[in-house]
Amino acid sequence: MKVIVIGGGIIGAATARSLARRGIATTVLERGRNVGGTSSAGEGNLLLSDKGPGDELRLTQYSSTLWPRVDAELADELGPGFPSVEFERKGGVVVATTAEGAQPLLDFAAAQRSAGVIAHAVQPNDARCLEPHLNPDITAAVHYPEDAQVQPVIMTEALIASAMLSGAQFSENEAVLAGIRNPQGALVGVTTTKRALYADAVIVASGPWSGEVAALLGVNLPVRPRRGMVLVTSRMPHRILHKVYDADYVGAVGSGEAALQTSSVVETTAAGTVLIGSSRQQVGFDSRLDVAVLRELAQKALRLFPFLAGIPVMRSYGGFRPFMPDHLPVIGPDPRLPGLWHATGHEGAGIGLSVATGALLADLLTGVAPAIDVLPFSPSRASLAPHLEQLVA
Repeated sequence: MKVIVIGGGIIGAATARSLARRGIATTVLERGRNVGGTSSAGEGNLLLSDKGPGDELRLTQYSSTLWPRVDAELADELGPGFPSVEFERKGGVVVATTAEGAQPLLDFAAAQRSAGVIAHAVQPNDARCLEPHLNPDITAAVHYPEDAQVQPVIMTEALIASAMLSGAQFSENEAVLAGIRNPQGALVGVTTTKRALYADAVIVASGPWSGEVAALLGVNLPVRPRRGMVLVTSRMPHRILHKVYDADYVGAVGSGEAALQTSSVVETTAAGTVLIGSSRQQVGFDSRLDVAVLRELAQKALRLFPFLAGIPVMRSYGGFRPFMPDHLPVIGPDPRLPGLWHATGHEGAGIGLSVATGALLADLLTGVAPAIDVLPFSPSRASLAPHLEQLVA
């Protein structure tokens, strides 16, 4: 079997690794440089805490079981000379900062517990045992010990290196121009800026650009870019021990609003910098940083950790998340065009869901029963039907 993966970010890398380890001849095409898009502009979140009961949570729980194994495999395959991917099950602390927000947070956590998430409600005073520098005026807190973090760029590079050890080929600066179809109309390859390539399956894993790539191949896919920005402080001794965020973040993640939404999300990296987010806004592919948005992020971060007022900001950056209108990723074959597969639409959860996405696609392509039900993520699901158009000629 031969498979083409379009996209050299973490979803494409994880998919290529899973396929190559099953003995599938895999070629990854990236129109720019690998890890040059969304995967280089994230925070490395592996979160269960922001997802309510449902299909995405089940996918996240499956992925959460895979991460420790993948981390150990990468360390064994790549050896001590490869930089650490900084996988850490550091846990998360979600807080309410208003009286009105306390009960909804506790209710959300209770619903998650019913779905198997470990979520410990803690008294506001006790939350400071977990985070000594947390604002004492919070009104509720929940501890999520399963939340984790990786360094997204190094992790993507590690997945690429591992995939190459298993035989996968990665080609940078090679853009897809069109699909190649056989007389029966099935997709059997692609033409690029360098060559024609043939394969048994073509997987679109191009993040927020997946809609553009899908259109080149002949189908409509309603992936839209959702802009986000992050502040990065100078290095300091670790004073923030978990991923800490305001409960407003959960609502922002689940919202489909195009207008700007911000919430306070704060965490320390292994290097000692502090990442401050989070914003969500649909402005197309406008990559300009907005000082007003960054100011709002900084102001909200101070509600959680007042000491940050005295810490210099070193830099800021932004990126685009692949947003789907029904808030679920698309994983699997496209019934409109035989030979076309999708691995996209993960929005802000793509880092965390990458290893599960790769594993599921490898299962489906090799005829192995997937570990979880994949129908909710199929391009043919009912919730996506109103947003799809017929096959483009």
